[in-house]
Amino acid sequence: MEIVAIIVAGVFVALLASSFRILREYQRAVVFLLGRFQRVKGPGLVIIVPIVQQMVRVDLRTIVLDIPTQDLITRDNVSVKVNAVLYFRVVDPQRAIINVEHFLDATGQLAQTTLRSVLGQHELDELLAEREQLNHDVQAILDTQTDQWGIKVSNVEIKHVDIDESMIRAIAKQAEAERERRAKIIHAQGEQQAAEKLVEAARELSAEPGSMQLRYMQTLTEIAGEKSSTIVFPLPVSLLDGLQKLLTDKSSDES
Repeated sequence: MEIVAIIVAGVFVALLASSFRILREYQRAVVFLLGRFQRVKGPGLVIIVPIVQQMVRVDLRTIVLDIPTQDLITRDNVSVKVNAVLYFRVVDPQRAIINVEHFLDATGQLAQTTLRSVLGQHELDELLAEREQLNHDVQAILDTQTDQWGIKVSNVEIKHVDIDESMIRAIAKQAEAERERRAKIIHAQGEQQAAEKLVEAARELSAEPGSMQLRYMQTLTEIAGEKSSTIVFPLPVSLLDGLQKLLTDKSSDES
């Protein structure tokens, strides 16, 4: 009888000890009563009635989940490999335990499929240049789909975009061609602006004949300063007009 009493006392003490649980500030306990959801408890001391009640711990801290490298084909038929990192946390412990089995695995699998689906709708140039917008698009979709699981997706960051070596060479050639195109456009715009300024200057000089003479003199000064054996003197058109008028008047007087 003494042995039985000791065994019973030991079992009672063990059950009593298992009834007390201590949860940290970032933990919550989803408590079930005979298999049915009862309430969410914690943090601090939580008392659980053995056999009758069961408890599942849930961590409310932000979880950092690495999304494995995904093979995908962009909209312009380029094969790339992309990996990312996902930041999320549980905001509703009840739904995280009841609505989905192993919410961590479920969120990771959903992140992989969403990443392939979203990035596959864009071209390679957009994948490389608009990474911030793509991060936001993936995060918004994941946050909406995991809301029923009591999970809040706070951020998604695309880490690496790996491209085939032949595609890298093709991109380099494309970039070089684009730089040459821009250089030619800038040169053509410079020629156009110079031509417009020359036309404007000619218009102003023609409006004032005296300014044309000053321009001739300046040109002669510049030529004289150079080591040149031949100087071409520009004869003003206005001088020829004056001579022609003088000859015409003289002919009229003689007649």
